[in-house]
Amino acid sequence: MMERELSDEEEDSENLISQNARKNDAVKSPDHHNNRSAFRIDDELRGRVSGAARRFNKRYILAIFLPVVILIVYLTTDLKDVFRTRVPSIRDIGGGGFLVNRMRESELRALYLLKQQEIELVKMWNYSTLVGGSNFSLVNGSGSVNLNSGGDSGVLEDLKSRVFGQISLNRQIQGALLSAHEGEASVDLPANYTDSSLSDWTRCKKVDQRLADRKTVGWNPTSKKYLFAICVSGQMSNHLICLEKHMFFAALLNRVLVIPSSKVDYEFHRVLDIDHINKCLGRKVVMTFEEFAESKKNHLHIDKFMCYFLLPQPCFMDDERVKKLKGSGVSLSKVEAVWKEDVTKPKQRTVQDVLAMFSSDSEVIAIGDVFFADVEREWVTQPGGPIAHKCKTLIEPSRLILLTAQRFIQTFLGRDFVALHFRRHGFLKFCNGKQPSCFYPVPQAAECINRIVERASTPVIYLSTDAAESETGLLQSLVVLNGKTVPLVRRPARNSAEKWDALLYRHGLEGDSQVEAMLDKTICALSSVFIGSSGSTFTDDILRLRKDWGSASQCDEYLCRGELPNFIAEDE
Repeated sequence: MMERELSDEEEDSENLISQNARKNDAVKSPDHHNNRSAFRIDDELRGRVSGAARRFNKRYILAIFLPVVILIVYLTTDLKDVFRTRVPSIRDIGGGGFLVNRMRESELRALYLLKQQEIELVKMWNYSTLVGGSNFSLVNGSGSVNLNSGGDSGVLEDLKSRVFGQISLNRQIQGALLSAHEGEASVDLPANYTDSSLSDWTRCKKVDQRLADRKTVGWNPTSKKYLFAICVSGQMSNHLICLEKHMFFAALLNRVLVIPSSKVDYEFHRVLDIDHINKCLGRKVVMTFEEFAESKKNHLHIDKFMCYFLLPQPCFMDDERVKKLKGSGVSLSKVEAVWKEDVTKPKQRTVQDVLAMFSSDSEVIAIGDVFFADVEREWVTQPGGPIAHKCKTLIEPSRLILLTAQRFIQTFLGRDFVALHFRRHGFLKFCNGKQPSCFYPVPQAAECINRIVERASTPVIYLSTDAAESETGLLQSLVVLNGKTVPLVRRPARNSAEKWDALLYRHGLEGDSQVEAMLDKTICALSSVFIGSSGSTFTDDILRLRKDWGSASQCDEYLCRGELPNFIAEDE
């Protein structure tokens, strides 16, 4: 065994002999075997010690420096960046930002084309404005529509609205493209229109009432000459219109108008500012029944009772109204008919007709209900009415109601809102008795409302209605603009936490149905756009206020104007 090991060592040693050594060198010395054995043990031991030392030094150095290296790497490197996959940007691709340059060129080219489109759209806008008062033809799917100064300007306004919308969209696209080049271009987009009329244009702008062209009559009452107002037909709105016409008659006949007693008529002093009328004229032109009674020392007598309407009954008064007048302490003279006038077919009358038939030397006269009277229609219905005064209108809500309406708008609606008078109670039978009918199914009404809301671009609708919750709930679900429901806001029930109606509460006016009706009218009259119910005097009075106050819009209209109900029930 020992021999085998020695033989192996010798073989290994021989293999370590340099190739340049002579083969016979090892055989020349007789002691070569013993010498090799002695020196080999020493060399092998020295080699093993040296190898161990080298291995120990490497491990020692590694053990010392490796933690130091790790610590340095940890302190100087964000490990998240090491494992984060880096997506090359467009600037790194295509050789030095070639694609970036291409994209910039495309964007600038798009901006140039949009600018050219804007110029052409503005030219179309200017042309539509130019032809606004001239003959103009449009061709649509149903044929040619002719526009002229006396025609339907709504079609032209729709065209202008669409052009304006495209210009606005154009500017939005330009702004989006330029936002990527904030450091390279600076354009004041909102003010960069080539036509200054675009900057403040709205589809539903206010109507120019041409107040300078008003035709008016002065109201200068003769001392101790009175016209006793009597209004019978309909509800409060009818009576307000009747009072307005009585004022015109009083002005023509130079008489002071006496407001009816609350025992006979509505409590007008709760909804109207009587003193406002006198202030607008600068003299005493109207007085309350109480003031009249005091001036006459309760000897109240109508000296001459001349009926404007004879049919269907004299002065359009029934026995109940006569009893109420007598119950308030007023005695009546014999009723006289000055002409044969029928409330169902009133004739157009002139100022000369009124002066000829109703002039009198009597101290107190009455002419009965004049709601249906048709005297100088264009004169009476002009903005501000037919009487010369220094206010916007003579018959308007009281100051308390006006302030309450303003506070409600500030709380719930804001400046831009559509007001809708949606008359329903008793309107089905009333409208179906007319030709054509004015009672529309809720879905059809919603479609008409949606069109106006889209045109007006308002975020909320104030709803004045006597409809049931079942109808208003369905209507609310169907009134939608750009996929979003447009809220229908109604006056909420009184809540002590809300202060918008505090004025009415403090003055004992809360809960009064006529005050609430006038409040509704006032809110509607202050809206940006108004949608009314055809055939309703409530709507007519709102339109009068809007016209007089200057709040009337070109988008104001009756609900579903020009349309027939898509379904009409048969008669009973």
